[in-house]
Parts: sequence; structure tokens; C-alpha cells
Amino acid sequence: MFRLLLLAISQSVMLAAGQVLLKFALQRMEPFAMTARFWQSVLLNWQFAACGLMFGGASLLWMYIVKHYPLSMAYPMVSLSYVLGMIASIVFFHETVDATKWIGVALIVLGCCLIAK
Repeated sequence: MFRLLLLAISQSVMLAAGQVLLKFALQRMEPFAMTARFWQSVLLNWQFAACGLMFGGASLLWMYIVKHYPLSMAYPMVSLSYVLGMIASIVFFHETVDATKWIGVALIVLGCCLIAK
């Protein structure tokens, strides 16, 4: 099951990277409107395209994981993306994280380790 853990971490990295890229992309976009200016800000935004690639790659990897591993083990591993997303929020967006959230992260990691055994 070590292989499942490695695949799940890879998929979670892709999901978290997609979320970070999406947030960067949304910060650069025009406010939503059915205008040429808005759609130009969407279509010419490399972070938006990159987030789509990350989400697409994560989806393909997820299909592989679900095909080859029991869903009862694979599905909880997706929660690792929450952990990576929180770390990314600190690194890239300078958000503060209190002790309660760190305890939650520790429980998620512990749960994933127990499931992977």
C-alpha cells in the first residue's frame, strides 16, 4: 500500500497546485461579465490554463488509483490535498493558521497513515 500512498500524494500535490494556480488566476481576471474583456482575461491567463492541466492530470491519476485500489482506501487519501492546500495558503498567500487547524491536519495525516496500512 506504499504505492497507493505515493500515488495519493502525487494526486494531492496536483490538486493543491491546481487550487493555488486557480486562486492566482482569479486574482488577475476581470470581474465576471459577458464581455470580451472578461473572456480575454480568462483565455489569456496562463495560471488558469495551468490549473486546468493540474486538475486534468489529477483526474487521470485518480482514475488510475480507483481502478487499481479499493475505493475504501483510495478515497480518504484525497484528504491529503487539504493538508497541502493549507500549507500552500501559508506559503503563497501568507495566510495565518491557528493551532486548531494544525490539529486537524495532524488528524488527517494520521488517518491516511492508518488507512494505508
